[in-house]
Amino acid sequence: MSAENQKTVALLEQLFAAFNRHDIEGVMACMSEDCVFEGAAGAEAYGTRFNGAAEVAAAFVKVWTTYPDVSWQGTSHFAAGDKGVSQWTFCATCPDGKRIEADGVDIFTLKDGKLVLKQAFRKDRPLLDPQ
Repeated sequence: MSAENQKTVALLEQLFAAFNRHDIEGVMACMSEDCVFEGAAGAEAYGTRFNGAAEVAAAFVKVWTTYPDVSWQGTSHFAAGDKGVSQWTFCATCPDGKRIEADGVDIFTLKDGKLVLKQAFRKDRPLLDPQ
């Protein structure tokens, strides 16, 4: 793996560690100011699009608020040039007590060592009964 790709994988590891700590400053330290997040769900083909650091940060905080125990488990990452990919299992408890456990991937685009685009893709799986 090239040194540049190793840096990207390290950045993705840093990002997901911050996601799992619910650390918005840590997450946004990995993102550019003009970043774009395309969520897994939404009316458009690309899901729901959040533009710029403020909108992206608010979207991430909303996930943590909605699902206080949310985590991305079993992460693995790889990189090639200006692209990075993270694979994970999204685990969370819904407000009604039902559980989400669904595999997904993020495809990232990087520029100048920061994430400029995060495209989320997640399996559409029925909710699980509370544990």
